[in-house]
Amino acid sequence: MTIWISILLGFFMANVLGYGGGPASIPLMYEEVVNHYRWLTNGEFSNMLALGNALPGPIATKIAAYVGYHVYGWTGLFLALFAAVFPSAVALILILKVIQRHRQSVVVKGMTLFVQPVIAVMMLVLTWKMGEDSIASLGIWQSLGIALLSFLALVKWKVHPALLIVAAFAYGGLILPHIK
Repeated sequence: MTIWISILLGFFMANVLGYGGGPASIPLMYEEVVNHYRWLTNGEFSNMLALGNALPGPIATKIAAYVGYHVYGWTGLFLALFAAVFPSAVALILILKVIQRHRQSVVVKGMTLFVQPVIAVMMLVLTWKMGEDSIASLGIWQSLGIALLSFLALVKWKVHPALLIVAAFAYGGLILPHIK
C-alpha cells in the first residue's frame, strides 16, 4: 500500500470513529500513528501532543498536520488534513440534520450518553501508556510529583492548561537536564 493511501486511511479511520471530538480522536490517532503504522514512537507522540495542546485550534487537525508532514512532507500534510477534516464536516452536516429532527428521541439521547464512558476509558488508557514512559524516563517520584502539581494547578488554582504545558516544557528543558 502506498504511503499516501496509508495516511488517508489512518486519519480517516481515527476521525470517523472519533465521536466526541479531539479527546475521542486522540487515542484512535495514537493507535494508528504509533501502533499500526509506526510513524512516531510513543515518546514522539507524547511530545507532539503536549506541544499541540499548547497551541490554539483543534488538536486532531494539529496531529494530522504534524504527522502527515513528518511522514510525507507537504503532500502528506494536505492528505492527512483532508482525511481528518472532510469526513467530520460531511458527517456533521448529515448527523445534525437527523439529530435535530429526532433530538427528543430516547435512542438519540441514549447513544450520546453511552459514548461518554467509552471515551473516558480510552483517555485513561492513553494516559496510562504515556505515564509509563514518564515513569521510565523520570522515575516514579518525580512523575507523581509533577502529576500532583499539575492536578492542583488545574483543579485548585485554575491555571490555564496551556500555561501548565509551557511550564512543563520549561522545567523539562531548563531544570531537568541539571538534575539527571
